[in-house]
Amino acid sequence: MEKTLPQHVNIAMDAALDKKGFNLSLLDVSSLTPICDYFLIVSASSTIQVKAIVDNIEEKLSEIGLTPFRIEGKNAARWVLMDYGDLVVHVFVEEEREFYDLERLWRAAENYRHDVVDKV
Repeated sequence: MEKTLPQHVNIAMDAALDKKGFNLSLLDVSSLTPICDYFLIVSASSTIQVKAIVDNIEEKLSEIGLTPFRIEGKNAARWVLMDYGDLVVHVFVEEEREFYDLERLWRAAENYRHDVVDKV
């Protein structure tokens, strides 16, 4: 399945990959919740890498004029949530991601892996 996404979603995915984020999942939750349209879920090997991914996403999205409404968890950096309104980014240390398993909780959402998403 191919889907064309908004520019800022692609930028966030690329920024995560630039810092070696892995196992990217993009969940389209627009039909399930009014909170946002997309969850971007990214894994990292360490808290240092989580911070690097979060910082890079924040920097790249600020270049197009977007700032997060809120960032949670950055100090501990085991699970960082970045709220951009229609896009919520979750960056996890791999063990935390496995524990919370957001893909299971939101299994009714359409799940787009990064490599099957068309860029705008």
